[in-house]
Amino acid sequence: MTLKRRTMLGLMGGAMLAGATPALAADMPAPFDNAGEVKIALVRYLSTGDFFQAYLSGVEAQSAALGVDLRVFDSRQDAALQADMVDQAIALGVDGIVIQHGLTESMKDAAQRALDAGIKVVAFDVNVENESIPQVEQSDYLLGKMALDQALADNGDKWEAGYVYVPGIAPLDRRHVAWEEIKAANPGINERAVIGTLDNPIANANANQARSALQANPDINVFFAPYDEFAKGVKIAVDEAGLTDQVSIYSADVSTADISAMREPGSAWKATVATNPAVVGEVSVRALAMLLAGEDPGASVIVPPTLITQAFLNDKDIKNMGDLAANMPQFAHADVAMPGWMPQPPR
Repeated sequence: MTLKRRTMLGLMGGAMLAGATPALAADMPAPFDNAGEVKIALVRYLSTGDFFQAYLSGVEAQSAALGVDLRVFDSRQDAALQADMVDQAIALGVDGIVIQHGLTESMKDAAQRALDAGIKVVAFDVNVENESIPQVEQSDYLLGKMALDQALADNGDKWEAGYVYVPGIAPLDRRHVAWEEIKAANPGINERAVIGTLDNPIANANANQARSALQANPDINVFFAPYDEFAKGVKIAVDEAGLTDQVSIYSADVSTADISAMREPGSAWKATVATNPAVVGEVSVRALAMLLAGEDPGASVIVPPTLITQAFLNDKDIKNMGDLAANMPQFAHADVAMPGWMPQPPR
């Protein structure tokens, strides 16, 4: 019964998107020289929140620029269903798969099954423990380290700290390394509370935990929340507790909604470190396309991050991701996994 339910959900969740035909298909290598012949799948573990919507838009845009057919599977944080969806993509005969987030224990074997079927695979922010599968990431260690360096610059090296963490998620585990290093190097940082959940809705679920943490530890003055949905949740709790003047929040990732939240008068959200998630989505598809064309994007395909402070947003009067890209050119495009034949989405 469970397997039938999962299969039904997976088939309902897969939406075929016919990619636009590239203007210069004849100039591209096989198999992209035959417009519409290439089929790829995006198999998602996480999809809630602005980051993941923007990531999907990048995947769709680069797929359209290449002229491929894209099928999107959304497991909504069901690890077993995500593995089933990889098998569904294999059965559909796709040429390539992007695995977006997930758990190593459920994705490792599923990814290998795809390789065994002759399908090219790239992984974004999930460790599938396979040297044949390129890993696309935002340099998650740097995302954490740069945010924490800004926290040190703003607050000195002695804090009462709250921390949001869910182990077993590859990008959060990488950011966690930076947290452990910062604590070891700065013994004045006192970790008072560790919270974290990926239950939906993620921001509200973490707000509930942050509320309890702040009640139990009213002296917390820095919260490290290295995912923007976590930061939204902490901000909700801080605002409700009337602690916006006492607590400073540092995070990773960014969206238009995040920019608005950071720019609210007196906002506790002081800085985030991010790449443009749409650009990361584009890079994920480009890395897969290189594999399909017989090229090597490298074992690690890294999109470099940028520090974004509340002061910068206010000084430049940045209201949305478009404004941010205009003031930070690296947000509009990353010259990563970009061979000369690769078409770019329209800007």
